[in-house]
Amino acid sequence: MPQKMKESNASTNSGSSEGMIKIALADDHTIFRDGLRRLLALESDFEIVAEAKDGTEVMPILEEHAPDILLLDLRMPGADGLTLLQRIQTNKLKTKVIVLTASEDEGEYVQAMKYGTSGIVLKQTATDLLIKSIRKVHEGEIWLDSRTTAAVRRQFASPSDSGGPREREKPALSNREREIVACVAQGFKNKEIAEKMFISEQTVKNHLHNIFDKLGVSDRLELALYAIHRNIRPL
Repeated sequence: MPQKMKESNASTNSGSSEGMIKIALADDHTIFRDGLRRLLALESDFEIVAEAKDGTEVMPILEEHAPDILLLDLRMPGADGLTLLQRIQTNKLKTKVIVLTASEDEGEYVQAMKYGTSGIVLKQTATDLLIKSIRKVHEGEIWLDSRTTAAVRRQFASPSDSGGPREREKPALSNREREIVACVAQGFKNKEIAEKMFISEQTVKNHLHNIFDKLGVSDRLELALYAIHRNIRPL
């Protein structure tokens, strides 16, 4: 059964302040999960609402507690992390997922990004960076550290993508295009970008088509990685 927090936490959840970030943990290693809970509980704006030690417990937790953030291990019994990411994406749940993994498999990082994770954090990462990643993802950003960014970019790089003359010849983005790229990197969908920028959804699609051509990327994930790597922000 999914582990629920003590009654004191449950009551805090029902009357928690607006600034609290509700977090669920999903990892089959009890010692690691206990240590993680204790570390995160030290942050005044974090609230651990539930825990899962098995993949089959995750979806019921998300449906019952609707946490803001799920810290998800990729390799668990019952249902693995990639399968759960697909289910979360299919069910259009609002919980944002940060994959917390010890895996060295770069292919898994790529699949996790394709299935909608908002961040990837290696288990050997310093605690302060994990805490920062939770806050950044909660704010709507995508979180990849330098190592995972490099790994995912390698998976998408074409043989000719050497960062040489081809890179310098890319046409400059307009300020509007930079705004759209920044929104994509933060995980916004076309409809959300349109509402945010007071333009039609078709206009967003047209801009994205031009951006893909200019930058030589083929999908939103590559575009988001490009934006993160180049630190693209509106002018």
